[in-house]
Amino acid sequence: MRSLSRIALSLLVAAALRAPAMAAPASTPAPAPAVAKSSDIALPVEEFTLANGMKFIVVGRHDVPTVAAYIQYRVGSASERPGITGGSHLLEHMMFKGTERTGTWNHAAEQPIMKQIDALAAEMIAEQAKLATAYGGGDPKRVAALKDQIKSLQGEQKKYMLSEELWGTYLRNGGVGLNASTWEDGTNYYLNLPANRLEVWAYLESDRMANPVFREFYTERDVVMEERRMSVDNDPGGKLFEALEITEFSSLPYHWPVIGWPSDLESMRREDMEAYFKTFYAPNNAVAVVVGDVTVDQVKALAEKYFASIPSSTLPVTVPTREAEPPGQRRVAVEYDAQPQMIMAFHGPRFGDEDEFALDVVAEILSRGLTSRLYGELVDKRGLAASAYAFNYTRRLGNSFVVGATPRGKHTAAELEKALWEQLDLLKTKPVQAWELQKVVNGLEADFIRGLASNMGLANRLGNAEALSGTWRTYDQRDRWRAVTPTKIMQVARQYFTRKNSTVATLIKPQKAGR
Repeated sequence: MRSLSRIALSLLVAAALRAPAMAAPASTPAPAPAVAKSSDIALPVEEFTLANGMKFIVVGRHDVPTVAAYIQYRVGSASERPGITGGSHLLEHMMFKGTERTGTWNHAAEQPIMKQIDALAAEMIAEQAKLATAYGGGDPKRVAALKDQIKSLQGEQKKYMLSEELWGTYLRNGGVGLNASTWEDGTNYYLNLPANRLEVWAYLESDRMANPVFREFYTERDVVMEERRMSVDNDPGGKLFEALEITEFSSLPYHWPVIGWPSDLESMRREDMEAYFKTFYAPNNAVAVVVGDVTVDQVKALAEKYFASIPSSTLPVTVPTREAEPPGQRRVAVEYDAQPQMIMAFHGPRFGDEDEFALDVVAEILSRGLTSRLYGELVDKRGLAASAYAFNYTRRLGNSFVVGATPRGKHTAAELEKALWEQLDLLKTKPVQAWELQKVVNGLEADFIRGLASNMGLANRLGNAEALSGTWRTYDQRDRWRAVTPTKIMQVARQYFTRKNSTVATLIKPQKAGR
């Protein structure tokens, strides 16, 4: 049945590719190429927007007959609410489970089984809710029995399913690197494939957008819960960083983790995720980027044929919450039987502010390579730390500047905290020398240029810029790094690196019993 279904799917794809374009609302006219120019880059970007609101960005690179195809949705964990935290990441998993046409050889036969699973899951979640309080009267044996029934029905459904059908189809058409990622402000799906197979991408991705089927939802939910256990609960670094963000943000939705709270994952229903998907995973909340051996006319024809008929969504109108002014330094200690660590975070400027780019430069001064200040002083010279780092964490609703270190030998986290403050305070009083500033700006520029070398690297930068700032033209910020001066660095250091604006998280070993 598996091989027959693959043949059937191949025929279905082929038929779709031969079919005439669907009648669809006209897209807005494509303007002349907008050539993004700087001193060393001339990037021919062409763009158009369908009537349903979906934006397409196209860059022709005709040296190799391949394309990078990328779709970013403007939705991530910051769009969630208590009760469904981790939903965006879980949906990332579910989007690889197929549609009404893919991932199954008989969707009609599996539908009643899925309804039975949903009904049993609702009973199970209700019983789990009773167990959450001493007054609920829940029965753990009933929960276990319902889990067994769901598992049995999932076994029945598997008879109609085809695992990895999406990936298999792409693989047979030369696709490589199929993947996705979710973070606070976005979710993207991407791959590379031969240029003459771009229509396969348009067919499959429009089908994923319009007709997803969240098969094996409760099994995959358990997979995500295990992923959380591995990356957070049983990982000292993950546990410490989660505690840092919980403590740092009191108002913004960044105080819950991208992977979600365990209790929310345990109680999430397939219906919850379907409603969330219908709200946010719509063409008017997405931007597609195609970079490679294509023309804008080719992409536009495919977009109108496959994506234009997908209805837009009524997106919720939200007034962005602002992070409350911190009342003073915030501290949290995480007990874990591991080598001590410590991290400090500072609330940063609003997204896109000039100070953001000065803090990018400061992070490089502190931690870029073996000649950085933190390595040179804390690791090499004084031997206080086994490692030390700094980075500027840019997010749409609230930035963070983060510094951290792991003590070496018998040195303590308190010693490292003191040493880190010394380095931060030094930036406030002693101007950075011209050669040091030029070195790190050169490094940032080199990283940027290297990121454009691949089609996917360029697609990612354009798509992320468009989704977060509203225009792909913000993809190149080198002029803003170049504009940073020693005086500007002193100004941002004084403004942001204060005790009141700091959050300190420390990983400590639990005390032994009797102490």
